[in-house]
Order: sequence, then C-alpha cells, then structure tokens
Amino acid sequence: MSVKLADLTHKKERLTGGHRMCAGCGAPIAVRQVLLAAPEGVELVIAGATGCLEVSTTIYPYSAWNASYIHNAFENAASTISGVEACYNSLKAQGKLDAEYRFLAFGGDGGTYDIGLQALSGMLERGHRCIYVCYNNEAYMNTGIQRSGATPFGASTTTSPHGRQSFGKPQPRKDLTAIAAAHNIPYVAQASISHWRDLVTKAQKAYQADGPAFLNILAPCHRGWRYPMEKTVEIARLAVQACFWPLYEVEDGTWKLNNKVPKKKPVEEFLKMQGRFSHLFKGDNQKVLEQIQEQLDKEWEKLLKRCGEA
Repeated sequence: MSVKLADLTHKKERLTGGHRMCAGCGAPIAVRQVLLAAPEGVELVIAGATGCLEVSTTIYPYSAWNASYIHNAFENAASTISGVEACYNSLKAQGKLDAEYRFLAFGGDGGTYDIGLQALSGMLERGHRCIYVCYNNEAYMNTGIQRSGATPFGASTTTSPHGRQSFGKPQPRKDLTAIAAAHNIPYVAQASISHWRDLVTKAQKAYQADGPAFLNILAPCHRGWRYPMEKTVEIARLAVQACFWPLYEVEDGTWKLNNKVPKKKPVEEFLKMQGRFSHLFKGDNQKVLEQIQEQLDKEWEKLLKRCGEA
C-alpha cells in the first residue's frame, strides 16, 4: 500500500480551515491525515469527545466538519459511535439504506486513556466496525494542562507540578496501544504526525479493517509541552527518533515495527526542547533523566521482541 502526496492534495477536505485550534497544534494535523485516508465515495459519521478538538471546531453556529458530526460528552464518544454503527447495520439489513458509511470517534488522551476507557473497551470487545482515534497530547490540555494516564514520568503539569518535594509526575504513562491490542481486534497502530505517509497508510488499513480499529497518534501541544509553536512537527519527529514514541502496528494479532530507528537519539534531545521537562535539567534531577532513558530502553527492547526484531 503506497500513499502518494499528490493523490491526497486532490481529495475532499473533511476538516476545513477556519477552525479555532491553536496555531501549531498537532491535533488538526492528525485529524486531517486520518480523514484524507478515507476511501472514495464513502460517507463518514464522526463522533467527537469533548476536548480541545471539539470546542475549537464546533463553536455554534459554525462547524469545521465537512461530514456528519456528533458532539459527545467527555467519556462516551466510543459508545455513541457504536450505537450509530449498530443502527446503520440494522437499516442496511432492512433494505432502508444503500450508501456506504464508515464510523469514527476522535478523543484526546484524557477522554481516551482515562474517562472514556470503559466505553472504548466496550466498543472494541463488542466488535463494532468503528475507528477510534486518540489524538494524544499527553495531558488534559482543554481544562488546564492536568496530568492524564498518558502523561510521561517526570513531566510537570498543573496537577503534577515540580518543586522542592516533587520532580513532576511520579507514575509512568499507561500503554494504551498495547491495552487496545489485547482486545484481539483486527487493527491497532501507533503513529505520529511527523511521519505522514506512515500515519495515512495506517488510517487506510483502519478503514479497511473488518471490525474495530484503534489509532494512537502523537499530537504535540505547544501550550502544554511549552515549546515554540513552529516546532510541533520537529518535536513529534524527535519523539520517534528517541524511541519515546515508537511507530508500530498490530494487524490480526501480529506485531510489526514500522520504523526501526537504526541510530537512536538520546531522550534528553527530545526532553530539553520542552518546558514541561526543563526542571529535570536543574539541581539533583539527573537521576530522573537516567530513569527515563533506562525505562525507554527497556520498553524498546520489549517492543523489538514482540515484533520479532530482537
């Protein structure tokens, strides 16, 4: 499956310009890449969990969505889109609908890793032919940059602040991609906005999957991560190069590494560009940086084994 940039430039834009997302935000980049992968001639129904993406693209009476769109509560995007897909199947079985549809839910990491995890798990376990996309900016950015289950170890947020008694968040982040894969669904993938061809290819596979699909996409937030807004794609690429965010997929239970990273960059190169980790480069926090590198190295080796690359 080969994706050509020229082909994408002629496709219908399902997320239009003029929305209110921050300049330099990674989320709309992720959304546009996923939507550009949609098959030709197929209608889309999109559920959006409350969050940055929803509040900035559906400011009444305007909408940036060039597709059927449903606003959901923080926690139930997966439940809503499951119900819509079930209704579609019923109408089709009754001969009341002939058009081809695909069903997607978009949620941030707060609404996916934490508040919406039960609904997501139910959608995957029941086998709905829906795609769930997590635009992962590693905190509750819409409500004040609070830590989430996706926030990395050592990061400073408003609810895991660094200080004399704290070096930032003391817990490691949740491995939600592996949790989704454990549901034994047709397709799961981890992607980054910096590697557009890889992301679009994975989205195409998700649309083709005969059952649930889950995409976990790293979408940096310059407000929460505290870096210059023009560095978003560079930061996302560094995350991949440092194996902080490996690119892989799990297709029908088979794990495959999509970017082998022959020469890993030290994670410090990724961390030092962000204000949320700046405290780790001061005082006695060198040991925390070492812990982060050690943990990433362990996770990378574990992933290599799972993918048969060790």
